[in-house]
Amino acid sequence: MNSSYSYASPAAVAAPSERAAFIRKTYLHLAFAILAFIGIEWVLLQQSWIDSLIGMMMGGKISWLIVLGAFMGVSWLAEVLASSNASRGVQYVGLGIFVLAEAIIFLPLLYIALTVAQDGALIMKAGACTACVFGGLTLAAFTTRKDFSFFRSFLMIGGFVAMGIIVVSLIFGFSLGTFFAGAMAIFASVAILYNTSNIIHHYETGQYVSASLSLFASVALLFWYILRIFLSFGRN
Repeated sequence: MNSSYSYASPAAVAAPSERAAFIRKTYLHLAFAILAFIGIEWVLLQQSWIDSLIGMMMGGKISWLIVLGAFMGVSWLAEVLASSNASRGVQYVGLGIFVLAEAIIFLPLLYIALTVAQDGALIMKAGACTACVFGGLTLAAFTTRKDFSFFRSFLMIGGFVAMGIIVVSLIFGFSLGTFFAGAMAIFASVAILYNTSNIIHHYETGQYVSASLSLFASVALLFWYILRIFLSFGRN
């Protein structure tokens, strides 16, 4: 018996009811991914050993480079699983792995906000700002129905450039600052437009798990850099 999952037609040309169901499932899965992320963070930050884990992650520039490398590898695996033609269960495993990986890599930043800056409200403010930006971009994409697939090359090149800058900053020990965080927030916003456009025009109606993962990745990236900006302003 073949366990692979056959996708239906592209959402752009599917029947209105199928297209609406695909979009509803995509954003419902995104909401569950965000709730799972929040839940995992809350549980992890309550643990007595969290200081030791964050100390290992932030023990030096080599340690953080290893963390980033592991995160990229796990993210790649999760995206392959979520976008595969395998069973729905395998796709959910990919989404779950990605949410867990995001939760772990966010730990140091959230820990800093809670213990160093001692302002948990910054997390709430950054989350609200992220939600507003995401909502505005989503509304713009669905209202204009413009195909933003031309952003693909920009995102690929920009992603490699940004990663190169991050690696160099870790090796040579210089801070990237608020300007870089702002540029990356814009980059994440473009990624949200691109992924939302793909949901409207290019994803097939059975690919809602993969679509929700791509959106979650973009939202998490936006939240990361908005929180960095809030932390920077808070210190000033």
